Amino acid sequence: MTPPAPSGAVTVDEPAGTGKRLSSAERRRQILVAALAVFGARGYEGATTDEVARAAGVSQPYVVRLFGSKENLFLAAIEDALARMLAGFRAALADDSPHDPDITPEKAAAKRIGQAYVDLIAVRGLHQTLAHAYLLGSHPVIGAAARQGFAKVWRFFRDEMGLDADESRAFMAEGMLISTMIGLRIVDDYGSDPQITELFRSCFPTELPHVLEVLPRGTDRW
Repeated sequence: MTPPAPSGAVTVDEPAGTGKRLSSAERRRQILVAALAVFGARGYEGATTDEVARAAGVSQPYVVRLFGSKENLFLAAIEDALARMLAGFRAALADDSPHDPDITPEKAAAKRIGQAYVDLIAVRGLHQTLAHAYLLGSHPVIGAAARQGFAKVWRFFRDEMGLDADESRAFMAEGMLISTMIGLRIVDDYGSDPQITELFRSCFPTELPHVLEVLPRGTDRW
């Protein structure tokens, strides 16, 4: 019987009470979910493979056996975060469902992609892990991976979405603002600080109730 996850374990998409033995691929996915949460909260230097293991409900040696090192785990977490984000963007871009006739197809696509970015807040630590990676430019291995990932996002806006340089910059700048707000856990000040309340309402005009529900709080471990 699989032992219960320790306190602080990150929720994963796994049927409860089935007694199913997870494959190594499923365990890898479980660990990456936990790694995003832990790296997002602690950063690369502050996090440990032991914390990731405890968050995932597995042993630390098992994490090392699958990934080899903390550096490899962080690289895998960056890759996973970027893949999830770009997959969400591409699905939003390809969505041909009816849209508001008062806006152009281009603006409708931009709105869907912005929504896809906001929806990813529900993946605990995804935005913050990428933000941490972007601060490690001097790292000989992680820095190169982070730069490549950053460039991939830029190329998506320029080549796939067809935005000009200024529009692409604006998209990425707003994304960075949102990532900063998540990392600061500034949601704790919503409602008590008029300026922060105004900022949230400006950034999330239609999704605010959901965003307030899923954003990590200052007291949250991950």
